[in-house]
Amino acid sequence: MGNWFDKEPPPPVVLVPPLFDFPPIAARTRMLQSSYNMLFGKLALKCLFEDYFEEARHFSTIIMLKPIDDPHVDITATVSGPLDHKPEEKIAGNALFRWQSDVDDPHTFMDLFVSNSDHVLQMRSCAYYPRYGFGAFGILPLLSKKRVTAEDYGVMGLRYGSGKLSAGVTIMPYAIKDELPKSAWLVSKLGRFTVGVQYEPQYGSKDYMNYKNLLNWSCAIGYGVGSGSPLSPSFNFGLELARSSQFIASFYQHVVVQRRVKNPLEENEVVGITNYIDFGFELQTRMDDTKTSNNIPDSTFQVAASWQANKNFLLKGKMGPLSSSLALALKSWWKPSFTFSISATRDHISRTTAYGFGLRVENLREASYERADPNFVMLTPNKEHLAEGIVWKIGKRPMLQSDVNAGNFESLPKELRPQGRIL
Repeated sequence: MGNWFDKEPPPPVVLVPPLFDFPPIAARTRMLQSSYNMLFGKLALKCLFEDYFEEARHFSTIIMLKPIDDPHVDITATVSGPLDHKPEEKIAGNALFRWQSDVDDPHTFMDLFVSNSDHVLQMRSCAYYPRYGFGAFGILPLLSKKRVTAEDYGVMGLRYGSGKLSAGVTIMPYAIKDELPKSAWLVSKLGRFTVGVQYEPQYGSKDYMNYKNLLNWSCAIGYGVGSGSPLSPSFNFGLELARSSQFIASFYQHVVVQRRVKNPLEENEVVGITNYIDFGFELQTRMDDTKTSNNIPDSTFQVAASWQANKNFLLKGKMGPLSSSLALALKSWWKPSFTFSISATRDHISRTTAYGFGLRVENLREASYERADPNFVMLTPNKEHLAEGIVWKIGKRPMLQSDVNAGNFESLPKELRPQGRIL
């Protein structure tokens, strides 16, 4: 009896909540894109500047579901349109049916895309062999309202990716001889530096296939620190000369912090919670003398920040010379999960404020809810979070912070591991 009363209390722990959107949905189709357009912090900045910022006076609904019996397939349906429906503005709708060969590897897949816009039916496919680093992909519009260019008949590509190098080329099978290739890229990682170059002709110009035309070339250099796992801080800084006519400077920082908290709904040993803070900035300046219409300035910028306070609350804001926006997202981690978002956009010219709304339903990405000691020495997913309707997975062994720093992520759930190859 005395031993029962003298039992030591459990050690204090810090909650490590799952991220709202990691890995990002856009990463599922990254094999169809040039690595040049995905690296240098571009994917992270795109998510920071766009996710949950709904268009003013518009709504969007996204449903992403997969059957329990077959995790290799899933379907995504999207409906968006104006809040005050007008005859000249139609509601956009599309659906995507996807098959993935490996549940844990999204790089080999095939999907069918159906839309009420231009490409009524489109098939996309990619086969990637991680052992050798080679992959092939294709985009084939099966039904289309109109076919004007060779790209409307399909695009094919080959690529190679490793931990240090990514190279690829895309072609249009039905293009004439002078229209090859559609694009080509080469990206290399040298320590913390990443350098890349991309050739992408400007369609419609008189000499768009001229390799000596500098407007067809882009180059970039980036500096990055961090493993790529959301549990580790990261920093990315990039400089790009796009089409030899636009200079772009950007940086993105992901910060993992802890704050003390006293939650009556949690056990007594819970003394804190982990927060995720992201900050990004982008400056674009034109380098040529081309006259722009609609009084578009030669230089523009945008800055954004986000704060995820816990597993249910996300606050984002961004500001630019023409407008500013604030977004609030609330997420319930049921199965499927529900996310409701509202955004307010302030037009600096007309001095008006408009609102947008969004709703997401998803069960594609699984969430992990972990525990850590107050000094963040180990991440221990050894306790279930007893929220109603949820069963959280339990890890096999403790995850030491030293392992995270050393790049050993085997004990982490797959959604928290960094991308190994630059692809």
